Amino acid sequence: MYIFKAAVIGAGTMGAEIAQVISFSGLPVILKDVDQGMLDKGMKTIREIYQSRVDKGKMSAGEMASKLSLVEAALTYDGFGDVDIVIEAVPEKMGIKKAVFKELQACVPETTIFASNTSALSISEMAAATDRPAKVIGMHYFNPAHVMKLVEIIPGLDTSQETVDDVVMFTESLRKVAVVVQECPGFLVNRLLMPYLGEATYCLQEGAASMTDIDAALVDFGMPMGPFTLMDMTGIDVCAYVGKYLNEEYGTRATLPVLYGKMVEVGRLGEKAGKGFYSYGDEGDEAMQAILASFPKDPNSKFGVERVFYPMINEAVLALQEHIASPNDIDMATIAGLGMTYHGDRKGPLAIADEIGLDVVLNGLQELQKQYGERFRPAQLLKTKVRAGHLGVKTHRGFMEYA
Repeated sequence: MYIFKAAVIGAGTMGAEIAQVISFSGLPVILKDVDQGMLDKGMKTIREIYQSRVDKGKMSAGEMASKLSLVEAALTYDGFGDVDIVIEAVPEKMGIKKAVFKELQACVPETTIFASNTSALSISEMAAATDRPAKVIGMHYFNPAHVMKLVEIIPGLDTSQETVDDVVMFTESLRKVAVVVQECPGFLVNRLLMPYLGEATYCLQEGAASMTDIDAALVDFGMPMGPFTLMDMTGIDVCAYVGKYLNEEYGTRATLPVLYGKMVEVGRLGEKAGKGFYSYGDEGDEAMQAILASFPKDPNSKFGVERVFYPMINEAVLALQEHIASPNDIDMATIAGLGMTYHGDRKGPLAIADEIGLDVVLNGLQELQKQYGERFRPAQLLKTKVRAGHLGVKTHRGFMEYA
């Protein structure tokens, strides 16, 4: 099915940016919200994105006006009678998302695709609340949606192959990288990202190193920004919410640092609040240092890049072991979604593991498990690879293909 018209529900930052991306591709799009103030703010966000392109000489004022004319702001479903795909970008609460999809059923054609921009919640559960589970799918954009290239495509248990193919084609028409991911808590990138962010937070909480030292070390390793800079940009409340959900689903290997809860409690939510791990206004770092001082320091806790990054590698191996995605798609998703590099080359965690040596990674995880516990337990597939002599680049056999 070719998509001629789209709609986005929720005019927050992500919803507005998704609507802008769709209009930029030349398709008409309805941006709907229940709140006029949010709708006005969403349209302002879209105009500002286009104005930035004009200011940089990438677009003329006339082209901007033409693109803006493709976006229709709406408080009702009146214009939804010919919409081919609806993308919900409402708050990350299952009840709200189910309610939106139930409302939509009476307002759109039977052929309309229902897509969710959820970053972690179950697509199958959302689909079960509709009368068209074959047409429900996850379409997870990354923040900021008008810049980031990756879109995770997540079929539910009942999603038809036709729906998957249509959404992949639609995503590519938006000039995005579509990676199909089997449904699991956290999907792919967030599932891999949270152990990395969580371990950096444990290092800070236990007094192993400072925020600036940890951030600098991970940037030097190849990440585009340090974990604390990234968490401040994402929102500490979002990290805490996703981390809590993954802990409920995955258990001990996804334990959540207590520091997240303390920061949410005192309103240090990141850039949007003017203060998170770092301060972004007139307030200095004294308040954050006082929070850190309230936690007991562990003299045995040591920071190293391996302690923070190896959990991401391990989670990537577990995702591969569970057939969530192929090795190439796992690495492509992290490159497109996180901007990962290694020694100057764009590489994801599996290719990096191959280069480090799978035996080295396994030994490192086992040592970390002895010291810090079950969240470092190595994936069985990693052990199997090492036992079979598939050690990565040095043996020309690992997670990736070698000539």
